[in-house]
Amino acid sequence: MADEKVLVIRHGALGDLVQSTGPFKAIREHHPRAEITLLTTPPFAIFMRSCPWFDSVWQDHRPSWHQLADWLHLRRRLRNGGFARVYDLQTSSRSSLYWHAFAARQRPEWSGIVPRASHPHGNPDRDDMHTLARQADQLAVAGIAATPPPDLSWVTSDVDRFELQLPYALVVPGGSAHRPAKRWPADYYLDLCQRLLGRGIQPVLIGGRDEEYLAKVLAEQCPGVRNLTDQTSIEDLAVLARNARLAIGNDTGPMHVAAVAGAPSLVLFSNQSDPDLCAPQGANVRTLREGDLAALSVDRVWAEVETL
Repeated sequence: MADEKVLVIRHGALGDLVQSTGPFKAIREHHPRAEITLLTTPPFAIFMRSCPWFDSVWQDHRPSWHQLADWLHLRRRLRNGGFARVYDLQTSSRSSLYWHAFAARQRPEWSGIVPRASHPHGNPDRDDMHTLARQADQLAVAGIAATPPPDLSWVTSDVDRFELQLPYALVVPGGSAHRPAKRWPADYYLDLCQRLLGRGIQPVLIGGRDEEYLAKVLAEQCPGVRNLTDQTSIEDLAVLARNARLAIGNDTGPMHVAAVAGAPSLVLFSNQSDPDLCAPQGANVRTLREGDLAALSVDRVWAEVETL
């Protein structure tokens, strides 16, 4: 339909959002003249406002159940949006609940996991599919035959202020604070950084505020490491990754950005996540998995690094 309004729901987290950039592009190509709105969470709203496939970005503060006024505001906004179709790429219990926010006679076409929706993704194997395959399958049900790979080529940023010298490697030693088992040990990262420096490659530490202490310790113990923890935006990271000799880190959002942006990447997995379901995608991405990351030796990781 010409000049229709389309809503895409993708709250996050960062890695999930990045993996959805292929579906975002596919939706735009399927609705070339539509006014397309992204509903996402505040941490990603500014970043996504520069994405060429959306006309507007709404912030979803995901109100708690007791915040009735906020729920009513969200419902009113959805109902007044005039959407002809909704693509729920979050497919969570919360985002599925939004289907019920629309009046029965005014419900838009809906691609998601709501059984009564117009285009339900009812594939019984969906939970055993990689994120990219699952979302491509969901869009196929909605009439979008082809979904391109994730794409961050549209991202721009002036990273000259960091004054990095080539070659450098992005090192991501952190991850979710509530899932420490997903982190390769800090002393292993120290050994890795020393080996990179020995090859003339400057390690550049990447992470958020929660990793500041970890990165500070690594930088103090390994002179020559550049610590950019809590200094880079998503845009900065994507542009830095384009020129990086390699990126290495745990299964966490920044590694998804680095991989999609083009850095040869090595991602370390424990038994807390499955690369078959959620590994970062890119032109040159490798993964190593060990149930307990403490059992993943630096020698084994280094051998893989040398093949990148």
